[in-house]
Amino acid sequence: MKSIFAFLALAAALVAGPAAATAPELKWKPLVTPAEALAAMTNEHRAHIVDIRAPIDFKKGHIAGAANAPYHTWRGPNANPGALITDAALTEVLQGAGVERARPVIVVNRAQGASDFGAAARVYWSLKSAGVERIAILNGGMAAWRDAGYDVSVAPSPIKRSGIEASFSDQWLIDRAGVADVVAGRMDARLVDARPLEFFEGRKKHGKATEAGTLKGALHLIHSAWFAKDDVAMVSTPEAAAEIAKRAGYDGALTEGETLVSFCNTGHWAATNWFALSEVAGIENVKLYPESLVGWTAAGGEVVSQ
Repeated sequence: MKSIFAFLALAAALVAGPAAATAPELKWKPLVTPAEALAAMTNEHRAHIVDIRAPIDFKKGHIAGAANAPYHTWRGPNANPGALITDAALTEVLQGAGVERARPVIVVNRAQGASDFGAAARVYWSLKSAGVERIAILNGGMAAWRDAGYDVSVAPSPIKRSGIEASFSDQWLIDRAGVADVVAGRMDARLVDARPLEFFEGRKKHGKATEAGTLKGALHLIHSAWFAKDDVAMVSTPEAAAEIAKRAGYDGALTEGETLVSFCNTGHWAATNWFALSEVAGIENVKLYPESLVGWTAAGGEVVSQ
């Protein structure tokens, strides 16, 4: 089985502890602890919290002032949930959540397992694609916030609609035609499958995929490899990064002009890999295939068994 992991830069991006969040010149980063999130909300950043949990969970307790923009509003229809929403729909969800391009946004999810991180990563990717300048994910989500002992509010959050107009940039996006070019050898890229092994090997398929298997030539990097066992926060130590890299067997960097294409079933697990490789490890030219194999197979795209 071929694998890929380009994560050795992770530790450098995460060595700063909560004290760094109170430094005079706060450097923004894509993963924040509860202490760092609180500092970013109250210092010169004035960070805005976007809580992507279901409304029923939001009403039971949320970070004061947070906007509730449930995950499903960022995704496609039931038949192809990974598909991009329209630019008009993207604009609506951003305006309703009070998102402004110049104001930092911290995404908060449920954090009930490694799989749930994909929701935050997909929303982060959408925000970045829409041109929001500074974005972070609360590492460990609402669970980490509660565990840290910070206040939780049940009061409604009065959110002022923003005037943002948005569309998806293609800088971190690859569509079906682009993936077809990769599969056919017309584009220099490595396809990276984020799904569990049984999907990669063709022994299991998503209920809305028409065929089992993976894309021709794909490498395998399971989305949960970024998390310690039973941990909802992404790993952040040099030792963990080195061990995972060793197990994955990735032995080189991208060649000039080469692209990494992250995919899964519906662009959820793939968003975790995209986030870790692009935002945390700092690798350039990492793209997400949002509709992934559900959309690919529904359109008649071929898959192979590894």
